[in-house]
Amino acid sequence: MLLIRNFFFYLIFYLGSPVYVIASMATMFVNETALRKCVRGWCNYHRWCLRVFVGIEVRIEGEKIDGPVFYAIKHESFFEAIDAPANFNWPAPFAKRELFLIPGWGWVAKQYGCVPVARTEGAKALRAMVKAARDLSKLGRPLVIFPEGTRIPHGERGELRAGFAGLYKMIGLPVVPVAVNSGPLYHHRLKRPGVITYRFAEPIPPGLPRAEVEARVLDAINALNDQ
Repeated sequence: MLLIRNFFFYLIFYLGSPVYVIASMATMFVNETALRKCVRGWCNYHRWCLRVFVGIEVRIEGEKIDGPVFYAIKHESFFEAIDAPANFNWPAPFAKRELFLIPGWGWVAKQYGCVPVARTEGAKALRAMVKAARDLSKLGRPLVIFPEGTRIPHGERGELRAGFAGLYKMIGLPVVPVAVNSGPLYHHRLKRPGVITYRFAEPIPPGLPRAEVEARVLDAINALNDQ
């Protein structure tokens, strides 16, 4: 039964996704609101496919903050990356620069306001990210980052990338750590039924020493490790 449910999930999701990509590319030349609706529609379609064909529900614990804020999210699977525009109001996610090279998707991501992350270019890349993040936050958009920089298996405690502390210091926004336990259900091959939980922690104010903010973020994003 699990194999059958996964077969239909992949079939329906990947047949429908090109429609949203094409629609998003078309709305790039219309207006920003239409583009936002298309991107959010694709993410909600992903949630719908998971709920109907796999049996995955999404639960929210804690409070979100409207407006400019820095969301630091635990990264266990591709679920939370795909889900960001459904989970937040017009977010500006940080994404690997390589993803922007994907035909169609990359053009939409750039127009939508995703921030490219070039991991090998040091200070130059950091300055570019800071400028882009500041410009987007001035529009009232929340910034979304996966501070571990890569997927960490559920239950394991990773380390934060050095660039996170630099962004926190230079952007000057409060940070809201978010724990998520998607790993056991959203496997890269077989998805399993159950509940994926987001747990929003209390905001961390800007201006704290690096060691303190990193310790608080790590503790908060790993709060669901035993679930």
